[in-house]
Amino acid sequence: MDLRKETGRVNQLLYVCLDGLGDDPIPQFGGRTPLEAARTPVMDSLAARGVQGLVQTVGEDIAPESDIAVFAILGYDPRLEHPGRGVLEALGSGMAFADGDLAYRVNFATQEDGRIVDRRVGRDLSSEDAAALAEEVNRTLTLPRAAFELRATIEHRGALVIRSAEGPLSAEVSNTDPAYAKKGSLGVALETFPDRAARAEAMDGSEEARRAAELTNAWVGDAAEILDASEVNVRRRKEGRLAANLILTRDGGDHLPHLTPIKERFGPSWGCFVEMPVERGISMVLEMGQVEAPVGGARRDQYAAWAALAAEALGGYDALYIHIKGPDVPAHDGRPEDKLEVCEDIDQAFFAELLPRIDLSRTVLAVTADHSTSCIRKAHTAAPVPLLVAGPGVSPDATETFGERAAARGRLGTLAGVEIVPRLVELLRG
Repeated sequence: MDLRKETGRVNQLLYVCLDGLGDDPIPQFGGRTPLEAARTPVMDSLAARGVQGLVQTVGEDIAPESDIAVFAILGYDPRLEHPGRGVLEALGSGMAFADGDLAYRVNFATQEDGRIVDRRVGRDLSSEDAAALAEEVNRTLTLPRAAFELRATIEHRGALVIRSAEGPLSAEVSNTDPAYAKKGSLGVALETFPDRAARAEAMDGSEEARRAAELTNAWVGDAAEILDASEVNVRRRKEGRLAANLILTRDGGDHLPHLTPIKERFGPSWGCFVEMPVERGISMVLEMGQVEAPVGGARRDQYAAWAALAAEALGGYDALYIHIKGPDVPAHDGRPEDKLEVCEDIDQAFFAELLPRIDLSRTVLAVTADHSTSCIRKAHTAAPVPLLVAGPGVSPDATETFGERAAARGRLGTLAGVEIVPRLVELLRG
């Protein structure tokens, strides 16, 4: 589908990804999804002046994690080019990492009597407490003929790098986080999973994988003992909070990626909003400029600040990628009303503040998601996500609202994630 019409050269692209935006129909919303039930007049107005379609970000049978989906929607095939989320998290966190090291994305979690009670410590672990726990593990735990660094990043999230004095480690090791399966370098979300941490298993017969699994299991077990006795967790229990007494590892990587920079691959210069370490890691390996996104404060205030910053930052690049985490979090917790509210806040505080600050006669605006996150299933799914494209060079289709079913009727049809950026660059060139 050629979206262009003769309107002259376009010189800017704003590409917005709403994390976990897609969803299932919700009974209390009359069979509508949270996005469809939300009041989103600004995004609806963009739909009316633009075109829509659906995106299968990674594959029909894959419920992707955000990192592999973002790789895809930025035009890189994650099956061939993704280095493993652990590497991206480590790089984005500023950790030392070299080929032959093993890097994981980790979660602080809660276990009781060997059963996982909460994979995210009730979502109330402060970054300060997480950092104190990580420092205690780094100071106390030792591994035979190996070294490691645990880095707490944001709230329950973190990264772990292990290196062995006996030789390189292989990332061909299964996850201890039971909620995610590892398929090659790809992390795939599972809709149902056991309530116990898994043991890391070598996924091939190499000595490097065997050694990596052995070190991982030793580290996870010893770290759990240290965390369970930590004064931080003694205090949290007294406060009636869950203890952060388990660390779950997933999506290991063992080498630095060597990828074609995004400007070299597609032509335009790119900037990237960075809030989470994984976004910083992606921007680093694709050689995108980094725009530090402010965090904290009321959600609407943060979105409004992002809108102002986006309009300002767009002046320094041909294209700007913005990743907004908001919709994903309540969906994982099974809170459809809160996800609806997040969609409305994005519409009224981000897009309503953004549009008066940019020139849509010279700016292509694309809005999509990295994956669907189901409020009913509390997990990522393989369902396609909506895509909206508006701006110069775009002839409107018949859709008038932004949502999953409207997008399914849009003129774009269904695209693969890797197809989006080449189409947008065509529009950018005019």
